[in-house]
Amino acid sequence: MAQALVSLQILPRTPRGENVIPYVDRAIELIDQSGIRYRVGPLETTMEGELPELLKIVEKVHEEMVKMGCGSVLAQVKILYQPDGISISELTKKYDEHR
Repeated sequence: MAQALVSLQILPRTPRGENVIPYVDRAIELIDQSGIRYRVGPLETTMEGELPELLKIVEKVHEEMVKMGCGSVLAQVKILYQPDGISISELTKKYDEHR
């Protein structure tokens, strides 16, 4: 079981002030390509895995935004570290059952 949940919200400063959605889509694509379990929410994406691996993904997303021409990237990162194990579904189970 994973030891960490990391939620990431990025706010890239796009090259010409254009819409950030294509940049956010690229960030989610990188998360998906990593093979880790994740859940996209309306304001952030939560990833599940080992903390060092998840932090490397956060770093990779930032580097990719710069490669795409962003002058800077503001990010909100939330980390839940629980050595005994944690999962997204464990935290959201009671809410998911009501859908």
